Amino acid sequence: MAKKWRQQLTRWITNNIELPPDVMMDLPRITMVGQLHIYIENHRGLLTFTDTELRLLLKQGQLLIKGEAFVIKTILPEEILLEGKINQVLYLDES
Repeated sequence: MAKKWRQQLTRWITNNIELPPDVMMDLPRITMVGQLHIYIENHRGLLTFTDTELRLLLKQGQLLIKGEAFVIKTILPEEILLEGKINQVLYLDES
């Protein structure tokens, strides 16, 4: 009950103060440039990396990126820049 109330309050504050949802609700921000680059901010850590797959931990669930010839160009505690041919971006719910 308290978690649901907190989520409603956070949404209300986000809508009324006009702050970006990714800041207020701790959501990832994903920026793609075609199929060549993907930049993810506000993740919780790298779970898996191969030349065809990248899996990141999020606050709620995971992000799975599939493709070919992946190279991590930049990796910081909460940011990652991935290059390669991106075929799929999947959000895996925590349930």
